[in-house]
Amino acid sequence: MSDVEELFTFIKQCPSPYHTVKTVSQLLEAHDFTPLSMEEEWHLEPGGYYVPVYGTTIFAFLIGQDIRHSMRIVSAHTDFPALRVKPNPLVREKKYGKINIETYGGLLLEPWLDRPLSMAGLVVTKGADAFTPKTHLVNIRRPICTIPHLAIHMNRKANEGVALNRQIDMLPLGMMWPEEETDDSWLAWLADEINVKKEDILSYELTLYPVEDGMVFGLYDEFVSSPRLDNLTSCYAALQGLLTAAEKDTKGLRIMASFDNEEVGSRTKQGGASQLLPNILERLYMATGHSKEECLADTAAGFMVSADVAHAYHPNHGEKNDLTNIPVLNGGVALKEAASQSYAGDAQAIATIKQLCKDNKIPYQIYVNRSDIPGGSTIGSITSALLTMRTMDVGIPILAMHSVRETMGIEDQDSLTALLTAVLL
Repeated sequence: MSDVEELFTFIKQCPSPYHTVKTVSQLLEAHDFTPLSMEEEWHLEPGGYYVPVYGTTIFAFLIGQDIRHSMRIVSAHTDFPALRVKPNPLVREKKYGKINIETYGGLLLEPWLDRPLSMAGLVVTKGADAFTPKTHLVNIRRPICTIPHLAIHMNRKANEGVALNRQIDMLPLGMMWPEEETDDSWLAWLADEINVKKEDILSYELTLYPVEDGMVFGLYDEFVSSPRLDNLTSCYAALQGLLTAAEKDTKGLRIMASFDNEEVGSRTKQGGASQLLPNILERLYMATGHSKEECLADTAAGFMVSADVAHAYHPNHGEKNDLTNIPVLNGGVALKEAASQSYAGDAQAIATIKQLCKDNKIPYQIYVNRSDIPGGSTIGSITSALLTMRTMDVGIPILAMHSVRETMGIEDQDSLTALLTAVLL
């Protein structure tokens, strides 16, 4: 239970990708990792380092005494399906004040209704000049809005299934509209919350999130219900694996890469489809006195695990699952396979992960999409193609993926942490 409580604490501290990077940075620095900047030259000795990138992506790496001994990478993503606040968001409806939002990623809409929601992210204000604005990490913490359902009396067919319109049905109720309210009242409220001048606010990236914490449930406390299991479970496991590797003084090069924007396709400057990871690898080698040729050779011989959640067998909809590969909660880490390569992996990568699981007594199971129901994808295939590195996709099996709250088995976080640790040692 103590391990689960630590996961809950981590998830609570990470209500936006910006907060995830901040939290991971603080934990790394507490373990003597040195911060680096992408904008500076690197001259590196053996040890631990981390690099935040654009506020929402983070890389951390261990350089052993012999960087060329072996290269191992674990990757995850910091973002999650959510509601993002639009510019000029206040909408007046009679005496109600609503917040104009847009959806981020492929989220399930209905579970967001009737929940107390707070807000977190980044606010940017005027700086010394246009190219150096000030950034402010924001977490309101208290509930500020909710999205009310239409009562059953006004839609008698609601329980037969309702198609929710993102622009009409998903606008949160945030206030009663005072007579003196003006068009810039949102900025006035926001400025007061973060103690800045209203006229200094230039932009923001703000995410709504549910205020309820994660919890354990079940007749025998077998399950976990929490927001953002996709994919903070993987970020946390990757971090724990890297910290363990640091304690063991692991040889070679060990890297944790947590990207933003996986939920919207990864094709951004800080996403898994960017040149960030290849560039960082090349800079690491140059900063330790090695050549690009050596970097490319070691990359080709390296191994990467892409960690992201998997679909668990649904107890009420077993027909949605593959016929013979049936991952269940508390059954161990899921090895994700797809002939289409929407999940990264080949026969040798699968064998490597299975052997690590067997050697370390880590329970595992196989996830494959039902052949007539295409599943999602993740960053594994993207990053492995950019690096030309053998890669395997794995993850914790969960229920209600992309809902405002998701469900996992209480034992599966330990299985994922153990596997990522084994990869990095």
